[in-house]
Amino acid sequence: MPLKIVQFNEPILRKKGAKVTAFNAALAQLANDMIETMHAAEGIGLAAQQVGQTLQLCVIDLRPAEAKFAWEYDGTRPPLELFMPLVLVNPHITAVPLPTTVYEEGCLSFPKIHGDVMRPDEITVKFQDTAGHTHVLRCNGLLARCVQHEVDHLDGILYIDRMEKDVLAVIEPELKALKKKTREAVKK
Repeated sequence: MPLKIVQFNEPILRKKGAKVTAFNAALAQLANDMIETMHAAEGIGLAAQQVGQTLQLCVIDLRPAEAKFAWEYDGTRPPLELFMPLVLVNPHITAVPLPTTVYEEGCLSFPKIHGDVMRPDEITVKFQDTAGHTHVLRCNGLLARCVQHEVDHLDGILYIDRMEKDVLAVIEPELKALKKKTREAVKK
């Protein structure tokens, strides 16, 4: 069932997610609903905070992306179709500090607002799946960026927090308009 995506300026987007301790049918259903919501919104990632939940849970699906990236999943390189959509529970990232890349990012909680963000190009993320099994994913490129973006959400960090001031200044009018729209929607 598609869920409502929370818009910028709603307080839940700034909340750190609680560690998931119950690996049950409810968690699996939430993950499936998030995947359906992400696909319906034509996104490539979605965090629990974006659907009103304060949990360490996010989903990613880069199968339709044309970007080039490399990955190693639990020490092997399976086809993307075998592990995507990817559900990350209680993820912990270790970044390779160099090189970093600048890439234009967007966010489903900030419709049609994009800006350049600098991030490490290669990461390792240790996480659990919805059954509680531990996995390790090493990746670079768009997959690394997407994981970092979604895990930031789980810590209450937004992509606009990582933008340079000059980039943020360009999108400031759009951010103000979205804040106003969100405020008005909450009043209804």
